[in-house]
Amino acid sequence: MPDQPPVPLDDVSKAIIEQLQEDGRRSYSAIGKAVGLSEAAVRQRVQKLTETGVMQIVAVTDPIQVGFNRQAMIGIKCTGDSYELADELATQDAVDYVVLTAGSFDIVVEVVCEDDEHLLQILNKQIRTLPGVTSTETLVYLKLVKQQYNWGTR
Repeated sequence: MPDQPPVPLDDVSKAIIEQLQEDGRRSYSAIGKAVGLSEAAVRQRVQKLTETGVMQIVAVTDPIQVGFNRQAMIGIKCTGDSYELADELATQDAVDYVVLTAGSFDIVVEVVCEDDEHLLQILNKQIRTLPGVTSTETLVYLKLVKQQYNWGTR
């Protein structure tokens, strides 16, 4: 994702986002009543917010309920171009999160796997073999205590 300046949001757009963070299926009519706009005006704002990349409307699943019983965070140390390596990691199906970091690791990725064997395959065949990867450290999730997407707009 290229660095872009934040999109300025007025209070109404922020309120629309917060309504959808509470319930992504909330109707435009119900949102309109809550924020003081017509259904058409809400629809137009939501379209603009999604087209500009401010938000996405997606179904969030529980990985375990859909057969992905192993999640892990992998810290990666690398040599060379970390942007290029991060882009390559982002193309992998099991990888759902990629960030460039400062500190002990150059890149951190989250993977969602079917089981430990799948995790081992991803580590050994898809991550450690990439050019530039010098070491990895894997943090296996034992229990997901909190995961939220409704952090608001501040």
